[in-house]
Amino acid sequence: MDENLKKQAEELFADFGLSFNAAMVMFTKQSVREQRIPFEITRNTLSIASDDAVSSVSKQLIDRNIAAYKELAK
Repeated sequence: MDENLKKQAEELFADFGLSFNAAMVMFTKQSVREQRIPFEITRNTLSIASDDAVSSVSKQLIDRNIAAYKELAK
């Protein structure tokens, strides 16, 4: 485990009056009792723009800068 992460966890658990080891024991007992991870684990999904949205923004940028594009093409 990353030392910085462990230090942050130790400080948090200390605020609750727990040692790191006691917190890990609590987590493990809860997991075994419930037969699951005792919190929701979700996948961090990004909102991906549709092709139409990307095309629309691209068209707007091209239209706005068409004079510069034509000048560069000379």
